Amino acid sequence: MNPDLDLTLHRVIRAPRAQVWNAWTDPGSLARWWLPAPARCRVERLEVRPAGAFVTSMSEPGADFVPHLDGCFLIADEHERLIFTTALDSGLRPAAGEILMTAEISLRDHPEGTDYHVLVRHGDPAARTRHQELGFEYGWGTVTAQLAALVENEAAT
Repeated sequence: MNPDLDLTLHRVIRAPRAQVWNAWTDPGSLARWWLPAPARCRVERLEVRPAGAFVTSMSEPGADFVPHLDGCFLIADEHERLIFTTALDSGLRPAAGEILMTAEISLRDHPEGTDYHVLVRHGDPAARTRHQELGFEYGWGTVTAQLAALVENEAAT
């Protein structure tokens, strides 16, 4: 972790790693938590493998769906780690955008469920600062809480 370039989030999710993994890798589950409510998510392509597409659209209440994320997976270690980037689009072409990043999602066993860690890497301090100013803590914090609520409710039933 480089504090000048990276942003992080950590949470213990009270559900097994396999459930958290499935919430990330099943399009129907991902659509339920990937954007802060009340925004809605539509998963256009989710190919959880190296060089696989990660494409989503979003809609605010009453509005049409518009592009949200067009990236690709770099690493997919089942039940352990996902790494995706927005620096390459789903066609593996260099991307243009306001925030180019590489996000690493790590899942580890924890006595209470899953130790969930997010590390978002940026290419320079200005990009990191811009991502933070645009609401990294709110956005990633909110969707992580929504993910936890989804899988914790499933684990309780």
